[in-house]
Amino acid sequence: MLDLAPFSTADGWISLLTLTALEVVLGIDNLVFLSIMTSKLPPERQPLARRLGLGLALVMRVLLLLAVSWIVTLQADLFTIFGEGFSGRDLILIGGGLFLVGKATHEIFDRTEVDHSQPRRPIRVSFAAVIVQIVLLDLVFSIDSVITAVGMARALSIMVAAVVIAVGVMLVFAGPISGFVERHPSLKILALAFLILIGVVLVADGMGQHIPKGYVYFAMAFSLGVEILNLRLRSRQSAPVKLHGPFEAEMAARAKSTS
Repeated sequence: MLDLAPFSTADGWISLLTLTALEVVLGIDNLVFLSIMTSKLPPERQPLARRLGLGLALVMRVLLLLAVSWIVTLQADLFTIFGEGFSGRDLILIGGGLFLVGKATHEIFDRTEVDHSQPRRPIRVSFAAVIVQIVLLDLVFSIDSVITAVGMARALSIMVAAVVIAVGVMLVFAGPISGFVERHPSLKILALAFLILIGVVLVADGMGQHIPKGYVYFAMAFSLGVEILNLRLRSRQSAPVKLHGPFEAEMAARAKSTS
């Protein structure tokens, strides 16, 4: 049973609000990856994938919070290389970071260099494959999120409530953010660049070189702000660059049939 006593004090509510805000900020990484991965699915299946991905993220984070003792053991060194100790958390962050860098680089190539409209052997991305990739990266982001929660709050009930509220906020905004990114090709490439940046930060953190997240989020926010200004000031007479996608041919055929 979760202890609800912390919610009867002002300190408990302040701790909840602070931790919830931090969890929402940390969830930006998750939302960027979620929007990129679900865009590879047919449009009608993307909302389900987003809900399922965030739902699984919530379940994992709550289970990890309930296993706080195991989270503590993840921070103990397993082995040492050249005087640098590596823990289970470090290995997870390094693996997740390398996956993000590789995945984002491949997606940039696929969106810009591969013409999916040409008649050739179609490459289908299964719903299950997308969900598995989302779950694996959710695990990486969840461990970082849970360690932050454990470090900021003492009451388990506050940690669980903050995580549930943060995931709920992400669930509300996941659809609009994904749609906005999908409508603007330059934002999609920028989001993929953000994934490379996040991957490098994860690898650096796993290697013992901590980069303050504030610097990273400021760089992302500044870059996003500049791009939004570009979108507002850009001439509407020039058509934007068309990025390639796995369902390019199907979408073109559907548009012709309805016209």
